[in-house]
Amino acid sequence: MQNIHDMAKELSDAIRASEEYRAYIAIKEKAGQNPELTEALNDFRGKQFEMQKRQMMGENPGPDVLAQMQNLGQILMRDPLAAEFLQAEMRFTLIVNDVYQILAEAVKTD
Repeated sequence: MQNIHDMAKELSDAIRASEEYRAYIAIKEKAGQNPELTEALNDFRGKQFEMQKRQMMGENPGPDVLAQMQNLGQILMRDPLAAEFLQAEMRFTLIVNDVYQILAEAVKTD
């Protein structure tokens, strides 16, 4: 039987070899060459994270915050490179979330 650390390493290798990860890294490098786009993406993700954090604490974002986030998202999606980056990031994040869910189910203590 394999050591759990070896299996974790295999999972890590499989994630890095996945199409989703490779596409995400490639577009991230390309977007990183544009400082203005990088700043806009970081700002958007920072605001998105802040909103999600508040929601987890039981706060509902007001309509003005939701409208601002929707507006920022629409502006970014007009830029083909930003749209491609956000889509690649979302596809990769879905894979990582799936892995977390599988692990969480495996270590359930109920």
